[in-house]
Amino acid sequence: MYKNYLFDLYGTLVDIHTDEGKKSLWHSFKNLLAMYGAKYKTKELQSKYNELCEKAKKAVPATKYTDEPELELIDVFKGLVTEKGAECSAELAAFLAASFRAMSLKYIKLYDGALDLLRSLKEAGGKVYLLSNAQSSFTKPELKLLGIYDEFDGIVISSDEGCKKPDVKFYQTILKRYKLKKSETIMIGNDYITDIKGSHDAGLDSLYLHTNISPEIEGELLADYKVMDGSLKKAKKLLLK
Repeated sequence: MYKNYLFDLYGTLVDIHTDEGKKSLWHSFKNLLAMYGAKYKTKELQSKYNELCEKAKKAVPATKYTDEPELELIDVFKGLVTEKGAECSAELAAFLAASFRAMSLKYIKLYDGALDLLRSLKEAGGKVYLLSNAQSSFTKPELKLLGIYDEFDGIVISSDEGCKKPDVKFYQTILKRYKLKKSETIMIGNDYITDIKGSHDAGLDSLYLHTNISPEIEGELLADYKVMDGSLKKAKKLLLK
């Protein structure tokens, strides 16, 4: 049994479907921005959003990553307002980010057995951590919505670090921050590249979960354990044996 369990979030513990391409999202978000002094036409807004995303990605300090930079979307939402000459506080930027995410959501829910798995590992003396390629402005509110925010002993999100999985440096960040020994730690995730190859390259064992939103496996699956039907109940048995 391991002492430390690193979990991916979306596609591993959480089933989610978003659609940032739907017209209704951009129409509604355009109206919301206008209420704060930033008036756009719908296509102009989409274009500016994409432009600012690219700009934010290039602005990530080179010292923070190797080949997997991660942008901070809060800066993008702030930029959408200030580009039109209006003022945007940190609180407003966070509100806009959360609103955009909520408008894009089709559904979000825990996979069956997710909460039980986290609590069972902790009851057995383990510690559970979140290591997610995600935007902090989206993910932290969603963790609270789903009731699992306080289940983690530590949370590391890519947008806060400027890098993401499968970058080995991202794995090293969580190991160093929480003083975790590689030999006592395992990664659990649904992506054979970011979660499994990334953890393998970082010198960690891993458990692969093939879920409804897992990418198709096109190369070698380097996981030490595999649950090909995505069952967290089966994952629990493997991790606690």
